[in-house]
Amino acid sequence: MGGNANGTILLFEFIIFIVIIVLVVLIGMFIYVSRKKDDEEKEKDVILDGNSGEDMPKETIGGDFGKFQGVLSLESINDFMEFDEIVDNMIVRKNRNQFVMVIQCNGVNYDLMSQDEKMGVEEGFVQFLNTLRFPIQLYVQSRTLNLRNIIDEYKERVETVTDDLRKIDQKLRQAVATGNRPMIEKLEFEKRRKNNILEYGQNITEYVERLSSNKNILQQKTYVILSYYVAEIGGNTSNYSKDEINNICFSELYTRSQNIISSLGTSQVTGKILNSQELAELLFVAYNRDDSELYQLNNMLDAQYDRLYSTGKDVLEKRQEKLDEEINIAAIDLTTDSILKADKRRQAEERQREIEKSEKIRERALNLLNQYENQLDPRIFDMATEEIENSKTDKNDEESKEIEEPIKEAIQEPQEEKTKASFSARRVIRKRKVDTED
Repeated sequence: MGGNANGTILLFEFIIFIVIIVLVVLIGMFIYVSRKKDDEEKEKDVILDGNSGEDMPKETIGGDFGKFQGVLSLESINDFMEFDEIVDNMIVRKNRNQFVMVIQCNGVNYDLMSQDEKMGVEEGFVQFLNTLRFPIQLYVQSRTLNLRNIIDEYKERVETVTDDLRKIDQKLRQAVATGNRPMIEKLEFEKRRKNNILEYGQNITEYVERLSSNKNILQQKTYVILSYYVAEIGGNTSNYSKDEINNICFSELYTRSQNIISSLGTSQVTGKILNSQELAELLFVAYNRDDSELYQLNNMLDAQYDRLYSTGKDVLEKRQEKLDEEINIAAIDLTTDSILKADKRRQAEERQREIEKSEKIRERALNLLNQYENQLDPRIFDMATEEIENSKTDKNDEESKEIEEPIKEAIQEPQEEKTKASFSARRVIRKRKVDTED
């Protein structure tokens, strides 16, 4: 009995000893973790205060590689973004040593084509690859389909139809009050038509809204990236100004882009060059894939967030407007000249047909007269022949009167009227001269 009691006491003392050791270890670990947490908070406070590495504790310098060690600068942000600026529909990179232009391509329904059409597309794409004389890159970007602008446009149209219905109801009440039966029937038919359009528009709007709520609908866009390096210009580029380099790079990239678009056309793929705003949207989505659905670039531009920085139109936009204006003026001049020349040709053709008609009439009259030569008196036959031949001379005399009458009026009327008549006469003479030359 005494031996069992002593064994139990020893076991109990051993268990108590182990528990005490565990508690001491846990207390030590808690103190170590607390001190380490306090040191990290102190380091964080030093970093947020903007202190340099020399003011930091020695144990933190070089000890946490990859951790944010200070305030981000503009240079570090540019290094992360990997481009300098967007100017003249180009992305400028590597300290203005590389200029990039982007072409957005619209695909074709390849699966819906016949076998011959598919072969034509494939041969066109092979031809496009064989005609390349400079490097290109293909970039595919997937975006969640945003139908908000389309929904807003549908709602505006539905509201317009609703306003039209209100106006029709007002006119219908007036027609009923006056008892105009034809007008009532016409307005009732128009009301039924507008109601059908309104119902259709509301259904389409609801369908598109339900479709836009599905976040799994993606839109895939394909881009062709063209690069041009300043070193390709040749010579000492330091002699060129910033604007001159921009113009040279833009001209070269624009020419290459047009060649690409033309070559892709053989495979029924259309394309367009992205402008500066579209390039900004492309980069915005590339760097903000998660937030691009919530914070859209178009909404930011509509909010005029950059109004404080915009003092005028972009230089490229002004250049394009000037070019469009010159094209419009030249097109108007060419159209006017073409109309005038075409009118002169029409008048000349009509005069020629009249002359041919008169000649044929005289020829036919002489033939008829010759048929009755034996039945007519010789003198009457000769006089009739003379009358037919003189019909052309009489017509020429009538045309000459058009020139003589303004001159006669100028002799009989006062000086002002004479001046007007002389101008009229000169105009007629000039017109007759032009007609003769034609």
